[in-house]
Amino acid sequence: MFLDTSGLLCLIHVREKQHEKAVSSYDAATTPRLTHSYVLDEFIALALARKLSREAALDSSERLIDDANIETVWVDEMRHREALALLRERPDKGYSLCDAVSFGLMRERGITEALTTDRHFEQEGLFDCSFHR
Repeated sequence: MFLDTSGLLCLIHVREKQHEKAVSSYDAATTPRLTHSYVLDEFIALALARKLSREAALDSSERLIDDANIETVWVDEMRHREALALLRERPDKGYSLCDAVSFGLMRERGITEALTTDRHFEQEGLFDCSFHR
């Protein structure tokens, strides 16, 4: 299961509307859990925007990195460039760079399930999302 920014926030922040559904989807996952460093970057920004305290956002990010059940891929130059190329191929889409990295990583690993509320994952046409807002 790929862990996206919005899904992680719903999983961690009990005040998010989809918290219970995120917890249920996360707990039911039978595949390895995967995310990447750009998601962790976006997570902190989103958590702060949703009024999670800075300390709680940073603590959550560190716990995600330390969680032995979650593999975090650190984005390097090659993966970054591949994501830029995907964005150039999809000029009609509103994908973020983080989304493009996620899509490439999911394709590379054969992952078809994402914990996310972001409809871009479905729009890309390859992924089943665990839940939506």
